[in-house]
Amino acid sequence: MERNDATIPMVSIVIAAIFWVLLLFLFSTEIKAHEATKEAPAQETAAAGNSWQTEGKAIFEANCQSCHGAQGEGAVGPKLAGAQLVLEQPEVVVQYIQKGKGIMPAFPQLSDAQVIDVVNYVRNSWGNKAELLDASFLAAQSADADKAALLNRSKFVPEHIALPEIFLATFVMLLLTYGIIGLYSVWAEGETLTPGIHKVRSTPLAMWGILLSMAGALFFTVLFLRQIVLGLNGMNAEEPPPIAVTSEGFYVAMVFLLLTVALGLYKKFFMDGEAVVEDASGEFPW
Repeated sequence: MERNDATIPMVSIVIAAIFWVLLLFLFSTEIKAHEATKEAPAQETAAAGNSWQTEGKAIFEANCQSCHGAQGEGAVGPKLAGAQLVLEQPEVVVQYIQKGKGIMPAFPQLSDAQVIDVVNYVRNSWGNKAELLDASFLAAQSADADKAALLNRSKFVPEHIALPEIFLATFVMLLLTYGIIGLYSVWAEGETLTPGIHKVRSTPLAMWGILLSMAGALFFTVLFLRQIVLGLNGMNAEEPPPIAVTSEGFYVAMVFLLLTVALGLYKKFFMDGEAVVEDASGEFPW
């Protein structure tokens, strides 16, 4: 019997495409550069001039001295007195304090003002002499990190996604999924349904298609795992690698897409099918 269930899936895909264009328009109006608006409190900025001499010293003696030495001479931890990294890369020192590195633990309990105090103390003690930092330095570092993350995100993922857009995106995905499954059913089972079990015969082209799909899925799996390992290893690097959200998402999507292609080819060319149609009474002949 002729089947008529190919039209609705095609219509659903067209509607999904229309709504997707609408989504792109909505998203494009929301994507904008993320500018930091944090301003350091006036009292913290003013205090940065001298609080490091007392507060910074106290924090260092309580948390850092046992590893880096009372005079920054180094012990379990590296030497701080005269260290070029300490003098020339304060942002790295801040990162080590906030996130840790190697055997050095992180100190998330320290406030921004305390971090600035201890960094200023380390950079201006034991013969070290460097520019004093204030709370605006941490704000600038945070803004730079946010910009790096935003630049690496997909264009289709705006900074803020409103609830209506989430519902609209979900609706588009449902329409698209229904349409693809419906069209695949027509392709796999044919435009004419004949009751009974249908034997299928594989072809060399179908075999190659499955092998290439599986090889592609394995290839993108390796790329995804490599990206994860690079990210984990980079957490302890002096200059952490950029965030790779887009790449990781693309690799995972390709893995699922290629596995779906392989399963579709297997269903079409390697699995016997059975078509059941209504009889004259309108009942299915189970």
